[in-house]
Formats: sequence, C-alpha cells, structure tokens
Amino acid sequence: MILLNWQEIFFINRFTTSRWDMPDRDEVYFEMIFIEEGSGRISLNGKTINYKSRDIFIFSKDELPDVKIYETTTFIVYRLTQLMFSSKINLTERQYWLRRCEYIFNHPKRTFDVAVRKMEDLDLVWRIIFFINKENTKKEQYYLEIIANMLSTLLSVLARNVTDTQFSKELLLKTANKNERIDEIYAYIRYNIYDSKKLKIASIAKHFHITSSTLSNYFKKETGNSLHNYILLYKLDIVKDRLLNSEFTVSQIAIQLGFTDESHLTRIFKKYCDSTPKQYKLDHGYE
Repeated sequence: MILLNWQEIFFINRFTTSRWDMPDRDEVYFEMIFIEEGSGRISLNGKTINYKSRDIFIFSKDELPDVKIYETTTFIVYRLTQLMFSSKINLTERQYWLRRCEYIFNHPKRTFDVAVRKMEDLDLVWRIIFFINKENTKKEQYYLEIIANMLSTLLSVLARNVTDTQFSKELLLKTANKNERIDEIYAYIRYNIYDSKKLKIASIAKHFHITSSTLSNYFKKETGNSLHNYILLYKLDIVKDRLLNSEFTVSQIAIQLGFTDESHLTRIFKKYCDSTPKQYKLDHGYE
C-alpha cells in the first residue's frame, strides 16, 4: 500500500497579506484560520465578525468565508483534508481527529463566531500553534508524531469551546429553557456517538441525574422521536457521509459505529434508507 504524504493530509500555511485571495479549497475537510496579527472582517452565511489579533475561526468543507482585510494581517491556516478518510493512511490519530471534527460540526449550538473565547484556552491554543510551527519548521526526529499529538490536543480545546454551555451536572429538567435541555442531550449523544456504553439510556440518564423513564418520556414528548431512534438515525447520517466521502468499506464503517457487522448495518440501513449501503453509493455516482 502506498502511504500518503503527511502534507497531503495536514496542510500548514503562514502568510502576511493586505488582500485575501481565496486559497484553493479542494479536498478540504476542516479548516482553522488563526489571526496572528492584523484586523479585518470575516463573513459567513450573512453574519459578519470583525477579527483582531489572536482570534480563531473554524470552517467545514462546505463553509466558504468571505474575508476583508482592514489592516495587513498575518494568517496561519491549518487544514485537514478529505484524504484523512483514505485507506492509504496509516495514522493512529486519524480516527480521533475525525470524531472531534464531527463533534464540532454537528454540535447543536454551533454558530459562526470566534472559536475560542476562554482566555485560558486561548493562551493554550496559541502555545500549541507555536510548537506545531516550530516542529514543522525544524523537522527533527519524530516531528510528525509530535505534531499529530499536538493537533489532537488543539482539536479537543476547540471542541470544548464550541459552546459556552458545558454538559449539565444538574437535573436536566431544572434547566430554564426547554431548547437548551434538548440541546444538552443532543450534544451528549454526538460527543459519545462512538461509545456504545455511554449511549445506553441508563448511562445518559445517569449523566443528567434523572431516571431512565423520565429521560425517555421527556425526549419523546419534546422531539416526537424516541431517544433510541434519534441515536440510530444520527449514526446513519454519519454512515452516509462516510460512504460518499471516504474509502472506508461498509464493514469498517459498521465497526466504527458500533454495529455488529456489515450485514447488521446493511439490514438497518436498508430499513431506514430504502437501499443497501453499496446501492446508496451507486445511486450517488460512486462505484
């Protein structure tokens, strides 16, 4: 098997400019833009934010920011590419990166805004950036492994800052706003989607300090969907994305998401999506 070059998976670019020229975003899966110094504005989906030194922004493959520079700006751009999904990659951190990215993108409270607000986390992020750039420049022994580990830490900090609201440690039903209560449940599920034990109704209820029946009844009442069904449908959404955007086999995807085997996933997928996973790929132009 021919292994992909590291730079094809994780792209680093630092540059100073007074005019933003949209870089080629082919194959981009996750993009992080760090403002080292300078000022301007970034717009996305009708919302505009004035940026300043040390601000951080994150974008998915489908989000195309419009950048206007007021004061000459030094940008640091990190990109994880679609090639992370390739079977040609032998990188232990890959699964971790994918899961953190999915959590960030799919968090119910995620909106376009600066990615890190907590001062302690902001200081930590910029220290990580400093050492990643240092390792990438010097390229000494084990530098790729060191960068991979630091990137994992960086993604964890970004995931922690997706929302200012942390998982509730109080009674869920005492939360003031019912939308916030449901968002707490959604966030917990999406964070733990690869951990079957933590997705059990009893485990979720224990996390929120309520009984299983109270949790199930409340979720059904507020969403019209059972908790079990919501978890399953969310997994199937991930399956669809992996089928169309990765080289993972159906068997590999099944293992990743806690299905018993390929036949189990195929049976469930056909029941809810009216086709088998392989047929789904063919229907969308993939062989």
